[in-house]
Amino acid sequence: MNSKAAGLFSIRTSNQKIFYREVLKTLNGARVSFLVGGGHAFAVYSGSSRKTKDMDLFVRPADVEITLKTLADKHYKTELCYPHWLGKIYYHRDFIDLIFSSGNGVCTVDDDWFEHAVTGQVFDIPVMFCPPEEMIWAKAFVMERERYDGADVAHLIHACATRLDWPRLLERFGPHWRVLLSHLVLFGFIYPSDRSLVPVLVMESLLDQLQKEKGDPLSRNRVCRGTLLSRTQYRDDVESWGYDDGRQLPCGPLTAEQAAEWTAAGEDKLSVLPGRNYR
Repeated sequence: MNSKAAGLFSIRTSNQKIFYREVLKTLNGARVSFLVGGGHAFAVYSGSSRKTKDMDLFVRPADVEITLKTLADKHYKTELCYPHWLGKIYYHRDFIDLIFSSGNGVCTVDDDWFEHAVTGQVFDIPVMFCPPEEMIWAKAFVMERERYDGADVAHLIHACATRLDWPRLLERFGPHWRVLLSHLVLFGFIYPSDRSLVPVLVMESLLDQLQKEKGDPLSRNRVCRGTLLSRTQYRDDVESWGYDDGRQLPCGPLTAEQAAEWTAAGEDKLSVLPGRNYR
């Protein structure tokens, strides 16, 4: 595995590189625990070059405040954009996402992210990268109209299948095992000659769950869990068709206010896409 991300992704300007290096050095110097994810970690695991507009840093929820304060003390502009999952660090036009969960609230950063992290370097700065299992877990739920991370999931499986901790990956998905199964079925479609990269026991376990399923306990209620996959495409289901929002308590991890705020942000993003009007 190539543990150096530099050279596998492009940056717009030298100032962006300086910004990233200084933030990483600052957090290392302050002994703030963080992981590098996003395009940088994807490049390390897949070996595939890609353009990235920012850097994604992952921290435990308990470390968000100290991380933002540490960087604010260095005169960076910081913002807690969504208190349930996302902050940002700004330097002129450039920014870093500070991630501590996921938009749907499912993939919260915990100690296991750090326990199974991979050490390496970014721009010659020592860092730890998000484990591939957690990257697959988080990306598997991104199925927005304007963004779908299924290709990233397939590429991560293709690159890392022989060293993935498959039992731990299954445990991560837990009650959302159907989401993992859907990606594994697609993997076999995408790479028909490489289907064997997914262990037979993993597929048999998931298909056995499918065969033996007597009815998900949630299915007795009218719940739409599509909102865990897309914040905008299942609005009619929960607003007009009488389904409960699968993101919201008690079905999911978010409060009604958190879910509404994240949905509204998605609608705002769609409304400004060039050549489209989703209103």
